[in-house]
Amino acid sequence: MKCIIVDDNAMARMAMEKLVGQVKDLTIAATCENAMEAYNLVHGQPVDLLLLDIEMPGMSGLELTKNLGPKSPFIVFTTAKTDYAVDAFELNVVDYLVKPIEPGRFLKAIDRVKEAMESTKEQMEVRDKEFVFIRDSGVLKKINAEDILYLEAMGDYVKVFTPQKFHIVHATLKSVEEKLPSSKFMRVHRSYIVALNKIDFIEEGVININGTAIPIADAFRTSLNSRLNLL
Repeated sequence: MKCIIVDDNAMARMAMEKLVGQVKDLTIAATCENAMEAYNLVHGQPVDLLLLDIEMPGMSGLELTKNLGPKSPFIVFTTAKTDYAVDAFELNVVDYLVKPIEPGRFLKAIDRVKEAMESTKEQMEVRDKEFVFIRDSGVLKKINAEDILYLEAMGDYVKVFTPQKFHIVHATLKSVEEKLPSSKFMRVHRSYIVALNKIDFIEEGVININGTAIPIADAFRTSLNSRLNLL
């Protein structure tokens, strides 16, 4: 994990360099005296993390964060004041460290960055699984995940239902489930997976999708309720 240290105080930069040097998988890509220098560096090389002071001449750390855009690295503020905490977290920074920074508190912040990075990777993997290929009469056919209504296990096969037709796949329901975006699909029964956004209504423990009644097993009922956008 590569980081950039941004602080107008030379002693503060040295203290941060020492902290970073104690973390095995964290390396310093650059150190900057001001926010504009950091802005140019971020747009010129891939960086995972900014260890960013807030009060600096010219552009502040808050202003830099607002101007980095959607491809911003993860940000941990490092400041001598607590006054900016609310503003900082409204910008979705990972953590807010108050100087002098204790090593244990610094490690906790880095752990939070790692957790955020893992969460981002999982989201990217979900986006990467927006379609599946199935084998149909020796031909591999692409099916968009958005077109799938539900899936039904039939012995050693799985039926994949779309609005137009259904496809039969020689696989287990579990193996097919692993290839679908978990944010959009959910197992609701030993034999059924449903596309959550395709549910028309639920009545007396039965899901209705496109005129088909799909049972909800008791083991999945609580999880399903937590996934629904109930008013």
